[in-house]
Amino acid sequence: MSHIAYYRVSTSDQSIEAQRLAMGGAFDKEFKDEGVSGGVPAAERPGFAALLNYVRESDTLHVYAVDRLGRDALDVQTTVRVLLDKGVAVEIHGLGRIARGVGELILAVLAQVADMERHRIRERTEAGREAARRSLEATGLTHRGKASLGRPKAGDAAVVASWRWEHNASVAATAKHWGLSTATVKRYCADHPTPHAA
Repeated sequence: MSHIAYYRVSTSDQSIEAQRLAMGGAFDKEFKDEGVSGGVPAAERPGFAALLNYVRESDTLHVYAVDRLGRDALDVQTTVRVLLDKGVAVEIHGLGRIARGVGELILAVLAQVADMERHRIRERTEAGREAARRSLEATGLTHRGKASLGRPKAGDAAVVASWRWEHNASVAATAKHWGLSTATVKRYCADHPTPHAA
């Protein structure tokens, strides 16, 4: 009988530590998916797929929240049913153990509420973008007084790429010099390859 934890964060710059601390740690085995969107079905996430292959009857799976168990309400219910069919207990932080029958029903409702909230956030975000677009067209500024949508462009891509090639600098050194992320530098350099590459 093992106590197993599963953690998921959507972006690689987020940490699973907050979830680990909240759940008290000291698990026999831990699985995680870092930088994996909540929109990916649970069974298709590398860490969760490995977990499904590992768990055995009488194990207990601990997760921080309902949404860690699936992409949407249907995926959460499917995932929990697969685990319960294997004889694995599912423990959700702050909610407790999910059992067959009433426990599954409560979980289904909570998963549906979480799903609805995700849709509401998406709708509010899109409404905000639309308001910003309309304001930008009418006044030259967004409804929040910005000159553009999204984050302002960090540095000039051609200049950053040119500096890297001229100085034969690594991506990390270029990122540090210009105060950019390595992902941004890689994108800029892909868009503006070295002149010697031709």
